[in-house]
Amino acid sequence: MSGYTAGDITVHDTIAGIAQVTRAMRKTGRPVVLVPTMGALHEGHLELVRAAQSLPRAVVVASIFVNPLQFGEGEDFDAYPRTLDDDVAKLKAIGCELVFAPNAREMYPNGFRSTVHPGPLADELEGATRPGHFAGALTVVNKLFNITNCTDAIFGEKDFQQLALMQQMVTDLNMPVQLHGVPVIREADGLAMSSRNRYLSADERELAVTLSAALTAGAHVGDHGAEAVLSTARAVLAERPEVEVDYLELRGAGLGPVPEEGEARLLVAAKVGTTRLIDNVGVLLGDMRDREIAQAALSAAGVDDAPLTEEEMAELKKLKARVDEVRAEREARQAREGLRGAGFGAGGMDFRADGVEGGIVRRPVSEGGSAGTIDSATDTDSDSADFESDTRDSGTATEGGR
Repeated sequence: MSGYTAGDITVHDTIAGIAQVTRAMRKTGRPVVLVPTMGALHEGHLELVRAAQSLPRAVVVASIFVNPLQFGEGEDFDAYPRTLDDDVAKLKAIGCELVFAPNAREMYPNGFRSTVHPGPLADELEGATRPGHFAGALTVVNKLFNITNCTDAIFGEKDFQQLALMQQMVTDLNMPVQLHGVPVIREADGLAMSSRNRYLSADERELAVTLSAALTAGAHVGDHGAEAVLSTARAVLAERPEVEVDYLELRGAGLGPVPEEGEARLLVAAKVGTTRLIDNVGVLLGDMRDREIAQAALSAAGVDDAPLTEEEMAELKKLKARVDEVRAEREARQAREGLRGAGFGAGGMDFRADGVEGGIVRRPVSEGGSAGTIDSATDTDSDSADFESDTRDSGTATEGGR
């Protein structure tokens, strides 16, 4: 097929070229899976491509496009790193066969005439300091969906707000595209992988881990309620005043109101030196998960399925507290012995609270990837580095936005 060679990589820089190939692939019954990026690829991006490749018979298209529409005033579009040759080499090494790398003239031949208006959620959290950013991100992804004829699209969960807005767009506009969320990919010490990490000095790199440490601590006390989650995370951040916190917020799983019990999402944005970083983790509020586990264990042991009484639950909580104490003692001992950092397993942190509402499928991280774990939280988490905006604002690296 012209424009596609199985087992090799083909780079298209025109809409007509990539559209012709993907239309032909769709006619054969194969799914077309889009992985949108802005280039400057790192292991987090590559993990998203691997997730796409895990879908049966998938034709994977990695797009590389620095989108001017999502850069705001004071954010230096021209300074964004452009490393196309290196990016293509990385994609080729993991078996990606199609790359779409257009320029701005190809994508916006008539300027920015028609755009997606994402609604009030786009003005909160990241949107509060980057007006218009999400409108730009959703507009270009809408175009990429149409251009590539994709059936599926892969996004990382690190930019959780963007993922929520992408799902909102797909749902509200009845788009025939299935979104897949991949858990936050992390370095061995828990820092979320990001294109912005390259701007951190050695000392700043050490400080940056405070973000994931605060999220971990907060998620561990989810059974004590929302205020405990926030106060615990704030206390960790307060220990490192050099980390300038923009926001620390607890939201519902779909970024709506926080439930008294159930799944929630803890999000943080902060500046370390001149570099702005974001991160998030799933949190399970209340004792719902403990009840589910205890009930399942009793059922498996042949005990009747009657709901646990408050007295029974209190006894089980005492047992769980003792288990947590033993685990903490062992982790502290292992940390002293240099085996691993307290709270982190061999694969990093495993954030177990599930994410965005509304039809997103969560893809597992490959064996080569590193997601992380918060044992007292809820079900796995991965990298939001798939479509990040890495902008400079008066010498500041700004994160957010696919």
